[in-house]
Amino acid sequence: MRRSAVLLIATALSLTAAACSSSSSSNPAAVGGKVTVSIDCAPPTSRPTQRQQWADDIAAFEKLHPNITVKSIDTFPCETPELFTAALKGGTEPNVFYTYFTDKQQVLDAGRAADITSYVTAANLPVKDDILPSVWDSLKSDGKTYALPRTNYTMGMIINRKLFQQAGLDPDQPPQSWADVEADAKRIAALGNGIAGYGDYSAGNNGGWHFTAEMDAQGGTMLSADGTKAAFADAQGLAVLQNLHKLRFDDNVMGTTQLYKWGDLQKQMAAGKLGMYIAAPDDITYMVQSLGAHYEDFGMGPIPGRNGPGAGSLAGGDDYMFNSKDTPAQITAGIQLLSYLWLTEGQGQQYDYARAKASGQAVGLPEPQLFQGATAAKDAQLKAADATMPVQAFARFVDADVPGVTEPANAQAIYKILDTAMASVLTDPKADPRKLLDTAAAQVDEVLANAQ
Repeated sequence: MRRSAVLLIATALSLTAAACSSSSSSNPAAVGGKVTVSIDCAPPTSRPTQRQQWADDIAAFEKLHPNITVKSIDTFPCETPELFTAALKGGTEPNVFYTYFTDKQQVLDAGRAADITSYVTAANLPVKDDILPSVWDSLKSDGKTYALPRTNYTMGMIINRKLFQQAGLDPDQPPQSWADVEADAKRIAALGNGIAGYGDYSAGNNGGWHFTAEMDAQGGTMLSADGTKAAFADAQGLAVLQNLHKLRFDDNVMGTTQLYKWGDLQKQMAAGKLGMYIAAPDDITYMVQSLGAHYEDFGMGPIPGRNGPGAGSLAGGDDYMFNSKDTPAQITAGIQLLSYLWLTEGQGQQYDYARAKASGQAVGLPEPQLFQGATAAKDAQLKAADATMPVQAFARFVDADVPGVTEPANAQAIYKILDTAMASVLTDPKADPRKLLDTAAAQVDEVLANAQ
């Protein structure tokens, strides 16, 4: 549900306070004396297994670092937009606080983020050089680093393996291009019984979000290089809308009900009524944990492009930032804590696959997508050793390795505008994609002009 929460951030108040603090001017030496560091997003009591694992990890970290005391703060969900904005206004964030990648500018405008650039060293964060460059880009501003990542995702095509099999398709060979999507969707929709071959969003800012994802896959860009003009009213943008219009009205593989927002397609997929849709891997976890589906029913391929896997895939994720009031010792301790909890293979909240398997948690999904090089190779080995699901179901997604593309500036305002174009091509058989794109581009230009 991470991205549905992200969409709500657009309604939060815009903060334009003083520029952020630069705590990194001090030498990022070892912690030295006693220091206490507070951190939020600790699991709540309603999740006893995860809460106990958190407590165990904090105790193990404090044993390794006897001069550091960790104060955990329970929060579920990890970020509520209204409370997050209020904390920024009041300056009440903990020393290390959870944010989405898309929160960065809001936090910087509020002056609440410490510059941690000189503290991010191989000594404090051994995997520093194996974190994907695209992830680091999401955490930086003007060349300075303001956060450490917790998760990262790119989008692909989630498929219902059962429906693929019923339609005579190979579930280990998900579609690679939009032509493949069309061919597979026809076979699946032919099963009848209200089953749709393909689904997509067109409401709640989700339509514009998926337009952007599909634009990235086409190799296009949403904005001009200087970020002042819309750039999607071109051949790539036209292909996005034309692909969807053809699937909806020429091929009749998307069903008659439209105007879907986040959560609607997941319900269809979990109920066995949808063959495939574009999403990130954690949608599978949501469908299993919240909708009663089963991990073995799903697989993933890359986001489709023109003639094969997409040229790019919209990326996102979450992270931890550091309070601008933090002392150098607190920043150093915070980085070491995050390294232990979230960024070390074989241990902590994210990579202790053996513990996760023993406690009945799922192991094997292609997430979080944080690493490259030796760390990525080690992660793959450890995950495969303790996998609780067939990892080959996600092999096409992983092997394609489609590069991540960050969200455009003023993303939510742009997504809202493009909802209209997505809704039109999915509800109106006479929709004019060219006219829809030109209208949307003019409206986005106005938004960008007003944002200057």
